[in-house]
Amino acid sequence: MQFLQILSRKPGSLEVLFQIPFCQKQFPYTCLSTSACVYSKKKKGNSYEQVDQEKYKNLIHSVTSYKTSAQTPETILEEDSLLYGPPAKHRPPVKAGTKTPKNWVPLINPSKRILPVSSDSNVPMKIGLQRTKMPSVTRILQQTLSPQQVFYLERWKQKMIEELGKEGFEEYTKNLFLQGELFHSALESLFLSEEASARDQGEDDTVAGYLSSVEHVLKDISDVKALESGVHHKTLQYLGLVDCVAKYRGRLCVIDWKTSEKPKPFLENTYDNPLQVAAYIGAINHDANYDFQVRCGLIVVAYKNGSPAHPHFMDPDLCSQYWNKWLLRLEKYMDKN
Repeated sequence: MQFLQILSRKPGSLEVLFQIPFCQKQFPYTCLSTSACVYSKKKKGNSYEQVDQEKYKNLIHSVTSYKTSAQTPETILEEDSLLYGPPAKHRPPVKAGTKTPKNWVPLINPSKRILPVSSDSNVPMKIGLQRTKMPSVTRILQQTLSPQQVFYLERWKQKMIEELGKEGFEEYTKNLFLQGELFHSALESLFLSEEASARDQGEDDTVAGYLSSVEHVLKDISDVKALESGVHHKTLQYLGLVDCVAKYRGRLCVIDWKTSEKPKPFLENTYDNPLQVAAYIGAINHDANYDFQVRCGLIVVAYKNGSPAHPHFMDPDLCSQYWNKWLLRLEKYMDKN
């Protein structure tokens, strides 16, 4: 029996790799061999040779040198730097809300003289609101609502009309306005120590609920300086009616009383009310009728069901921020009109 042998050539000898039975018939012994001279031709170019070996070695070392496979922001940045080089420098985006008013007027009036406290200073001021061509703070805010605010306000209105009907919705808004007026009147009576008048108004269940809601806030209010008093900002040409100016926990504030059927535990839930308070503070500080200046604000949200009201205190820094926003809204209104 013959075998087919596969041979491998090594320098100086032949080595049998394996052999297979070929056939039972007698054939001449056949031997196949191949050989090639691997040194006679020039080596082909290798694409790996074009890689920066030093950079590749550093990358491999940085990846394999950690005992754990967990990556951190620092290691990822190092690997990216090795692979792609340092990141391209770019200017950071401008933050929203950094726009400054063109006609900037300070919130605190630097030229206003503070007169000595008069003997009748314990009587709250109540200056009538002069009807002039100046727009009111409420009007300015209503006519400069953002498209998003207009959308949500209109959607709420349509939803209420679907539930109550057009006439029912008108009656609903009328009752809300009336409840707010009665609530403000009851508070004014309390601050003027007109207990009998406040008691009569408190017999109304709705007003009684609001008064019960703000009871814990009233304990922190003292030295009432103004009630339902008109203010004018002659320089910026607007006016408004301030609910109350008094001390809240020892700090003089413009106080705005609000009623709500839904809880508003955070200042951002009060929408444009902080801008309204800032506008009143600026007007008082630039109104010659007032012999004092205010630096703080307070928004009190009272609830019809008598649950504890949410007081939102605005310190001087916060008032300054909302003052700038108010100035931008005022500019927008002036541009429109």
